[in-house]
Amino acid sequence: MNYQLFELINGPAGRWDGLDDAMEFAAAWLIYLIFAVSAVLVAVALYRRRLRPVLELGVALFFAFAGAALLSHVGDQVRPFQSHHVHQLIAHDPGISLPSDHATAAFALAFGVYAFLSRRWGVVLALAALAVGYSRVWVGVHYPGDILAAAVIAGLAVLEVTMWSRWNRARNRAVEGIL
Repeated sequence: MNYQLFELINGPAGRWDGLDDAMEFAAAWLIYLIFAVSAVLVAVALYRRRLRPVLELGVALFFAFAGAALLSHVGDQVRPFQSHHVHQLIAHDPGISLPSDHATAAFALAFGVYAFLSRRWGVVLALAALAVGYSRVWVGVHYPGDILAAAVIAGLAVLEVTMWSRWNRARNRAVEGIL
């Protein structure tokens, strides 16, 4: 099913130059815009002396990248262009495909910004993360499952930090109530 979805998304690639250009931009460069917006939001939070959400975002990013690294070391799925005929629109080195590092970063930042810094900007970044993920399949360097795995890893990392943070705050309130 993963390959059938890949064919459905990648099949039209190479037919419309303007759309291909947009997908190539999203696949290669949109991640930098996501990083820039996230950096501005972090700077604003730090300026307002909101250190906790910034630390929570950092820990969530660490967990997401650790989870992605672990999965890439136990997996052996190669990139679509290594084993199938694809419409590859951007150059990429061969290697392990699962999960997508670009999508992991994009979704981790989007979900983390949503959970810890700004719900509105989190939604905007989630839409951008979806564009990054979809475009990585369109240009032929990832399978849809690679993108889904990245989103799940990012979501679980943010959920883990959110749950730990809530538990820690509740524990601190309970201790303060006793004292």
